[in-house]
Amino acid sequence: MPRVEPVRSATSRPYVVMGRGYTPMTTVEPYKARGVATWYGRRYHGKQTSSGEIYDMYAMTAAHTTLPIPSYARVTHLANGKSVIVRVNDRGPFVDGRLIDLSYTAAHRIGVLAGGSAMVEVETIIPGAAAPAVAATPPAASAPVAVQRDDPAPVAPPPVAVPAPPAAEVQVPVTADASGVYLQLGAFGSRENAESFLARLKAQADWLALDIVPRDGLFRIHAGPYGNQAEARQAADRISQALGVRPFVLTR
Repeated sequence: MPRVEPVRSATSRPYVVMGRGYTPMTTVEPYKARGVATWYGRRYHGKQTSSGEIYDMYAMTAAHTTLPIPSYARVTHLANGKSVIVRVNDRGPFVDGRLIDLSYTAAHRIGVLAGGSAMVEVETIIPGAAAPAVAATPPAASAPVAVQRDDPAPVAPPPVAVPAPPAAEVQVPVTADASGVYLQLGAFGSRENAESFLARLKAQADWLALDIVPRDGLFRIHAGPYGNQAEARQAADRISQALGVRPFVLTR
């Protein structure tokens, strides 16, 4: 149920992820947009979100790049008209063309799981204002297992899966004082947000050697070091193909 909650200042500062800047909303206000909804499940279950809370795949939550944290939104599947109310407590998705990441249960209830993604409408809910009724019962054909907190059934992986690296690939650890060529994937005003994003990157691309580098008042996510800029650009191409975004090359 939507309720009045103070917006977290740590998640309201402008930030940069993979070369793209985002300016979060600092207050809960009217917002409506249409775009692609995806979902995230067991691989993130139990990990820290951008809000500092632990992600629960069975809770009615979502990730959005700019909506206030925390805030509430009504998400409507445009193809079937089903809606669900979620609490936004995480940042993402950071892939072009995607508007919101739903928890496993929220995606299940409006029929997003079957196709992996769906066109939706996202509208903020301001606590105290009248909210429309929510038709949240999933169609039987798209619900092979019951969604409940103690359900032991395995969860299908997200539709955009990152292939495992070759067995012979070796990671090179990154240290804050190391010099060389690196890739920058994001920059945050708080360590908490940087660590949350780092955890999500490691879950999606565990073949990357990543670290947080504090510099100039920001906590930067770097990958590397690489032997030269050509090698770094090759790695950037692989990251772009795997994650749908492109980091930039830097020397430190």
